[in-house]
Parts: sequence; structure tokens; C-alpha cells
Amino acid sequence: MSAAALPVQTIAVIGAGSVGRGIAHATAMAGYRTVLEDILPGTIRSAQSEIRDLLAASVLRREVSGADAEAALARVEYASSIEDAVRQADFVIEAVPDEIESKLEIFSLLDRISRPNTILASSTFFLRITDITDVTHCADRCVGMRFVVPVHAMQTLEIVRAVETSGPTLAAAIEVGRRLGKRVKIVQESPEIEISG
Repeated sequence: MSAAALPVQTIAVIGAGSVGRGIAHATAMAGYRTVLEDILPGTIRSAQSEIRDLLAASVLRREVSGADAEAALARVEYASSIEDAVRQADFVIEAVPDEIESKLEIFSLLDRISRPNTILASSTFFLRITDITDVTHCADRCVGMRFVVPVHAMQTLEIVRAVETSGPTLAAAIEVGRRLGKRVKIVQESPEIEISG
């Protein structure tokens, strides 16, 4: 691929449900500083416990060392607001339920508060990335990443190139996916065709 991937060190994950906490576990294991956000304290506590349990299970199965598991755990931080989560993020993955209103609200906020080069990804399976990113001024820095639950056990990751997704954005998403140990499949999102008459 000719487009150079933008450097990614810190990943923010918006939404700590089953998809979000799975992504946070995977990004921390891959060596990324990870900030997992949710507005519900109980969801954050549950995610924290599950991530700890997943890492402990990996140690028991001898997939990782105890030291590596502790290092991964130390790379995960928790936030109760999107603003706090994305303050230093190079890459944001939105992982809230597939409701268009929620996603539009989140992407509109991310567009305003993210740093100028931050890449914005949505984990949606059923909504068009292009429709979500229409509320932003940075559609070139937006991409889809379809994770399958349970994230730690499923090897395939679909990356959706929306109509305006740039080459460097796509390259960065591919690099993140591969670093997570996923088999990356690229899906090209086509423009909507208006049928008249």
C-alpha cells in the first residue's frame, strides 16, 4: 500500500460494553496505551474485571507471561467522559450500540474535540460509515472496523473504507488491525445511488 500509515500510540475506545471491553483488551495486549470510556460506572467496573479475568486466563493457558499480562493491564486507563478519553488519542474506536442517533451524536462530538490528526473509527455492522461521518468535517479520517464478539477469540476484522476515507487513514486502521493479530479484510463502501422516477 502506497499511503503511509499515521503513527498510533494511544487508542481511545468509546463504550465499555462487550465489544468495547474486548477491543480495549486487544489493544492493550498489542502494546497500545488504551483509554476505555463509558458514562456508566458499573459498566466500567464490569469491564475492568473482565479484562483482568481475560488476562489471567491467558496466563493460565501459557499464552502470555504474568509480566506481559500485568504490563497490558497497566496500559488500560478508564474514563467517564468522551472528552477525557480522547484528549491524547491518536485513534478512537466508537463501540456503542448500533443506533444511528447515538453514533451521530458521538461523531459530532469527536469531530469537535479530537486532535487534528486523530483517526475516528466506528465498529458498526449495520449502519453506513459514510452516513455517520456526514456529521463531521473530517470524513477523510473516518473508517469502519467490524470486530466480532468475543473479540479476543475471533481472528477476522473487517475494515470498511467509506466514500471519503483517505489512504493514510485506511493504512493506519490496517496496521492497528494487524498488530491486534487479526486477519484484515477490506470492504469498500459504495456511494448511495439515488433512483429517480
